[in-house]
Amino acid sequence: MGTHSTAPDLHVVFFPFLAHGHMIPSLDIAKLFAARGVKTTIITTPLNASMFTKAIEKTRKNTETQMEIEVFSFPSEEAGLPLGCENLEQAMAIGANNEFFNAANLLKEQLENFLVKTRPNCLVADMFFTWAADSTAKFNIPTLVFHGFSFFAQCAKEVMWRYKPYKAVSSDTEVFSLPFLPHEVKMTRLQVPESMRKGEETHFTKRTERIRELERKSYGVIVNSFYELEPDYADFLRKELGRRAWHIGPVSLCNRSIEDKAQRGRQTSIDEDECLKWLNSKKPDSVIYICFGSTGHLIAPQLHEIATALEASGQDFIWAVRGDHGQGNSEEWLPPGYEHRLQGKGLIIRGWAPQVLILEHEATGGFLTHCGWNSALEGISAGVPMVTWPTFAEQFHNEQLLTQILKVGVAVGSKKWTLKPSIEDVIKAEDIEKAVREVMVGEEGEERRRRAKKLKEMAWRAIEEGGSSYSDLSALIEELKGYHTSEKE
Repeated sequence: MGTHSTAPDLHVVFFPFLAHGHMIPSLDIAKLFAARGVKTTIITTPLNASMFTKAIEKTRKNTETQMEIEVFSFPSEEAGLPLGCENLEQAMAIGANNEFFNAANLLKEQLENFLVKTRPNCLVADMFFTWAADSTAKFNIPTLVFHGFSFFAQCAKEVMWRYKPYKAVSSDTEVFSLPFLPHEVKMTRLQVPESMRKGEETHFTKRTERIRELERKSYGVIVNSFYELEPDYADFLRKELGRRAWHIGPVSLCNRSIEDKAQRGRQTSIDEDECLKWLNSKKPDSVIYICFGSTGHLIAPQLHEIATALEASGQDFIWAVRGDHGQGNSEEWLPPGYEHRLQGKGLIIRGWAPQVLILEHEATGGFLTHCGWNSALEGISAGVPMVTWPTFAEQFHNEQLLTQILKVGVAVGSKKWTLKPSIEDVIKAEDIEKAVREVMVGEEGEERRRRAKKLKEMAWRAIEEGGSSYSDLSALIEELKGYHTSEKE
């Protein structure tokens, strides 16, 4: 049986966390499995289901794939959340993160009932469902963990957790190195989550410990990356840290048509034709795209500095600004007459933007990003150099990968890990302008762009038949089939 053999006898269930940054790549991964003839089911909740239905119907129509959605009811009110609060972005907007995680934990019983009924061959569980491996163990179903992190970030996080190198420095701004990694990687204590650097036991630190526990109990991890991008860290994770891991990315590249690219995630706030028309009127590599992801939060004074910097840089730009940014009147953060002055030069999209479509357009020559791994990898796959602006989660590690190791990024100078930026954390317009210029113009910028384009070629090769990610997915499917048959014997 070759890697192409269809495996309808194999049923893999996906259980993504209820946040766009987790659901979007999970849908792409499910599509990849389905394209190999594996029956796939995605578990979600009523108000998140619409994000999957259109894509699944389209996939089913165009191919013979078996893709299903299983809808669990979400216990928002039981956990003290308002009715209808079913994803993390909504919860973060009202400061109810912990209630949201508690609600997600209450899905355990529904999951176990579903597993009893369907007996799938494997569950791909999001890292935040830290109890998933205990549930699957009852039915002897292997669990694969999906973090949504790069190999590098997984290695860096583990080294930080084991060796606590930030304890060796005497101030929050003193630089320390991460021990034992293949490259010298530097950071400061400010870039470490506060509860971790203060050694406090909080919801955050307890959750991190439970995620590590889930990894220990699981069959292995699925990584949205490709071997050639971070070979030293793929090896380090497997050999030094003893993790079983399969790289199957960049998963966003399974979206080939303009429609697929435009419709990933939520309903876009701009018509894709309008967006493409604007980009088509620009020279190659002349536009910088700015987006801070689905959960990052920016305050109005910071938006004002970004607006000022973009105008001063003289670059054409597309800027996706979420509706909840800037608090209150969305125009207060824009300098007077801004959009009128920059008509044709800058396009502001209020709300969700068709990111992959924009990044892959030849006019786009730079990406100012919060360094969430989905965005970073989409930038890499599009061959676009980046201005890096991490704020929380594992984003500072992704910045280190982009700037210190791959050398396709320029740091804007974000210094502090925080979920709630304050006025002291505001990065000044001149620093933003400098980083934008560095990425968009000049000889070093060209060098960076060449490196980025090379990574893009590698990314596309990895997912083609015979490529490293294609082959790793084949190996994983074969292994799951083997697990299944050895169980029967």
